[in-house]
Amino acid sequence: MVQIMFGTWPIVGKIVLRSIPSLPLVTIRVVGGAIALGILLHRTGRLKRLPGKDWLWLTIASLLGVVFNQLLYVSGLSLTTAINATLLSTTIPVFALVISIALGHDRASPARLSGILLAAAGVVYLVDPARADFSSHHTLGNLLIAASSLCYGSYIALSGNLFKQHGALNVTAWIFILGAILTLPIGVVSAGPLVAARGIAIWAALVYIILVPTIGAYCLNAWALTRVPPSTVATYIYFQPLIALGFAPVLLGEKWNSRSLIACALIFAGVAMVTRQNRARRAAEIAEDPDLLTP
Repeated sequence: MVQIMFGTWPIVGKIVLRSIPSLPLVTIRVVGGAIALGILLHRTGRLKRLPGKDWLWLTIASLLGVVFNQLLYVSGLSLTTAINATLLSTTIPVFALVISIALGHDRASPARLSGILLAAAGVVYLVDPARADFSSHHTLGNLLIAASSLCYGSYIALSGNLFKQHGALNVTAWIFILGAILTLPIGVVSAGPLVAARGIAIWAALVYIILVPTIGAYCLNAWALTRVPPSTVATYIYFQPLIALGFAPVLLGEKWNSRSLIACALIFAGVAMVTRQNRARRAAEIAEDPDLLTP
């Protein structure tokens, strides 16, 4: 469900970007999500303050998972195609594993390192640094999307304990509230173009972006992180290209080419190698302790 929701975001976002620049769109998404989550949890009495010792990690999670991630992603999406954005987002599991290894939450192995290199080769092939021209919209956009993936992979690796300790919905709400405070000044400065966005379809798309790939996806993703390891949560991201493959050509008129297909194959193969051992290890753990299957 998370990946279906996230998978529609670059499609709908690309349509909205035809009428609204990237910075106001990020502000609308983050502030809208914060307001909706804040109202929902306040009325149900589930919005709880976090201990002072956790606010540093909460701020880091907000910066990585919302502020930097969204600013880089939407800016990149405005300069590249929805298909490229979705392909590059499938590197998030690799980044999440790298951060987990660096923090000692996971361990490196030849298979995983090979998968990281293979997926990285797919990214390099898609970005095409040999012909890089930073005045080219697609090249710069691809690099921004890759940086966004690094931020979100770090967010997945670092935020799991917060969700387990203080609740998925509660922490997600505070992450968006902090994100809204940080992004609102940017949005106010660049809000002028919103005056031109008067079409009902654009405003309907904005409501969809707030409710589905923001509130719905972030909350379900946080809930999943309280029940399975970050590497498992990140694994499902490779379903997102299927969404782009199905909708981008129909809604945006974009086409797959040989370069996109080769890059997709490399990224999928790399992600599969990285996550294969996670599945094997989980199966071994369940074989030793069947109670792990108990809800």
